[in-house]
Amino acid sequence: MGLVMVNYATQFLIEPGSTVHLAKLDPSYKGPHETHEKAGPEIARQVARIDRLQFLLYGDAGQSLLIVLQALDAAGKDGTIRHLFSGMNPQGTSVANFKQPSREELAHDFLWRAHQRAPGRGEVVIFNRSHYEDVLIVRVHNLVPRPIWSKRYELINNFEKTLAENGTRILKFYLHISPDEQLARFKQRLDDTARHWKISESDYTERELWPKYIEAYEEAIEKTSTACAPWYVIPSNHKWFRNLAISEIVADTMDDMGLKLPAPHVDIADIRRKYHAAEREARGGA
Repeated sequence: MGLVMVNYATQFLIEPGSTVHLAKLDPSYKGPHETHEKAGPEIARQVARIDRLQFLLYGDAGQSLLIVLQALDAAGKDGTIRHLFSGMNPQGTSVANFKQPSREELAHDFLWRAHQRAPGRGEVVIFNRSHYEDVLIVRVHNLVPRPIWSKRYELINNFEKTLAENGTRILKFYLHISPDEQLARFKQRLDDTARHWKISESDYTERELWPKYIEAYEEAIEKTSTACAPWYVIPSNHKWFRNLAISEIVADTMDDMGLKLPAPHVDIADIRRKYHAAEREARGGA
């Protein structure tokens, strides 16, 4: 019996206006494939789709794609980016990292730095963390008062609506892992010297704030999952399933964009004649 096909875009979409309870969503879900080996051919198919569609997006140069990745520590943002890039040409694709704001960024409104990195027409940009840090970490650590950050949901929705109305498709992914899986990944970092550079004291101090982060994520997702900029909660305890689900959603979205190559800007018949003439000359006029 063949595998039952699952539409992950439908399954993991947070419908606008719905309530989010992350504790009720299984981070270990892995669909009908069961193992990485069984999912391998489907993952490869989705990567090939992304490769073809990104070529069309770059050539079409009339639309763009913004992919937002948010997660708690060790959930796999970097791994997801490496996977997505395996199906994309670096020309026309870039990653924006949103770490602690610089002095220049702090001198502007909180969305300024996000707008600076938004994709132009024909481009794909992946936000590794994003403007959502300004309703997440600032809330959990009381960096700004509630009356300020609580108004930012509406500002974020307006910002994303502006991007969408200018031809940018927006996909936002929350990589959902369990506390036990996070701890297991922290151990991998300790055991693998090549990963020691990723270790920081904040890994464990931030872990103590897990319930506060979950509360902040739930409210942010509830208030900012919109028709033009939907949120997807992706089960991410299994890295291979995370990659499969996200690549399928990205490919389906790009397929829905109606991408096509532009018409040539030159007379192809004339260029063909010139090519044949040059070819004959190269062969000595034969």
